[in-house]
This record gives sequence, structure tokens and C-alpha cells, in this order.
Amino acid sequence: MPKDQGVTPTALRPPASARPAPPVEAPRKRTSLAQFFREVRAEARKVTWTSWRETWITSVMVGIMVVAAALFFFGIDSLFGFAMQEILKIGGQGG
Repeated sequence: MPKDQGVTPTALRPPASARPAPPVEAPRKRTSLAQFFREVRAEARKVTWTSWRETWITSVMVGIMVVAAALFFFGIDSLFGFAMQEILKIGGQGG
């Protein structure tokens, strides 16, 4: 397979002036302050709130996960701490 496959040599490329210009965005229409607040109110009506029961259950689940993660990291830290103490004891006895 040739090295330059799929690459157009610079001499064969059309000049920059012949390339199509990037699309120009149409200017946006300005929104009045009153229209802005109407749209904000309409969007605020679409907001849904969770029930107290759902909020409570989610909070309890977060608490359980925090405790589980804390216990996990405590166990790992204790294991590595014990291993390091044993390694240092072995190194200290040799001298």
C-alpha cells in the first residue's frame, strides 16, 4: 500500500479562494424583557419536584453508600498499614 494514499498533494488542491466559504449565521432576533420573563415562567412550570418519600429514600441510600465506602477504604488502609509495618519489621531485623 502506498504511503500517501488518501492524501491530496498540495499542488492538486484548489486555492483557498475557490473553496466554499463557511456558512454565515443569521443574526438573532432580540428578545424583549417581557418576552424573556414569559419564557422563563413557561419553563419554570415544566419543572417537576421529587416527593418527600423519594427524597428521603435517596438520602438514606446516599448515607448507606457513604458508610460502605468509608468502611471499604478503612479496611484497605488498615491492610496496607499492616503490610507496611511487617515489611519495615523485616527490614529492621536484618541490620
